[in-house]
Amino acid sequence: MTDLSHNSANNPSLNKGLLLLMSSAVSATAANLYYNQPLLPQMGQELQLSGEALGAIPAATQFGYAAALLLISPLGDNMSRKGLIAVLSFFLVSASLLAFSAQNLAMLLGAVFVIGLSANITQQLIPFAASLSSPEQKGRVIGTMMTGLTIGILLSRTVSGVVGEHLGWRAVFAMSAAIALVFGLWLYRYLPSNTPAGKLPYPKLVASMFGLAKKHPALRTSALTGALWFAAFNALWATLALHVGEAPFNYNAQQAGLFGIIALAGVSGAKLSGPYVTKFGSRNMISAALLLIAAGFSISANWGNSLLGLIVGIILIDFGVFSAQVSNQVRVFSIDPAAQSRINGIYMLGYYLGGAFGSLLGVRVFDQYGWSGVALFSIALILSSLWVNSRKAKAPAN
Repeated sequence: MTDLSHNSANNPSLNKGLLLLMSSAVSATAANLYYNQPLLPQMGQELQLSGEALGAIPAATQFGYAAALLLISPLGDNMSRKGLIAVLSFFLVSASLLAFSAQNLAMLLGAVFVIGLSANITQQLIPFAASLSSPEQKGRVIGTMMTGLTIGILLSRTVSGVVGEHLGWRAVFAMSAAIALVFGLWLYRYLPSNTPAGKLPYPKLVASMFGLAKKHPALRTSALTGALWFAAFNALWATLALHVGEAPFNYNAQQAGLFGIIALAGVSGAKLSGPYVTKFGSRNMISAALLLIAAGFSISANWGNSLLGLIVGIILIDFGVFSAQVSNQVRVFSIDPAAQSRINGIYMLGYYLGGAFGSLLGVRVFDQYGWSGVALFSIALILSSLWVNSRKAKAPAN
């Protein structure tokens, strides 16, 4: 099986217009994973949900995304990514409309789980873009795609908060269905078609992911490192709306969502880190970013009841997280170009399982120990991530 970048007869180069479309689609699709976070207080009030039930909503989205990484991502190495993205777009629109009409927790959990599954579009587009780029362009292209991902993740909360405050939480899912429909049509129109050189039966294709994880120590290290820091990141964002909804802030959903604008510092982290990965090495870049994240959580732990303390902490955390993510993915995409979808699926499976773990436990920690407890819990996860990233120092960094 060959990488798309080695199949120039069948695939065009990645021009600026196509890269803009793909990065914009990643942004719009990734937003679906986080729309529900600022809406949790509204959902809880309307559907009469406990704190534990609320934590299950963002967790179900992450679990859906993680399941897709295992069961759907491998298909990108075996079939046309353009056709696969079209199917996923249909399910994303349908699941968003189901969430819009949800009347109870079970229906809502089912809808957001399928939203998570369908959002695998992002994990088809990112390796697609990487495979269409030359080795010299790879860092820049991944940085651009991750900038789109960062914008989607961060602005999703702001957009969701504003729409939810004025039109209600259901309107957010109606909006997401419309956006998914538009981008689904655009991608079907403009994405190039690819013809993978090999065909594996689906069970063998999925099973091969475990073989790849066993074969490549760098992949295992990258996956666990990313899972730990993403757990901390999601613990923060799953509980932020709950924290600022209480005294001394007493913010509404719109005001809570505005923290997403502050977190746009993560965009510069994603954009700036790409060119420096080759110079300093992935491992060193990740360690530096993790120390920055730990500093952000320390500030949040000590000054979490101060608006300035929250702002500074969030800026450092988001800058560090997305800087580390670009460095980690450059390392991952360099492992085996012939199996990029599967390798990326393994990496992101660990990443989003960590995110689901952080969302679920973060809300529980908040219920028991408040915001300071969430910050300390997150610091422990970040230090664990730093240890995992550092303990393989004798292995190749890329």
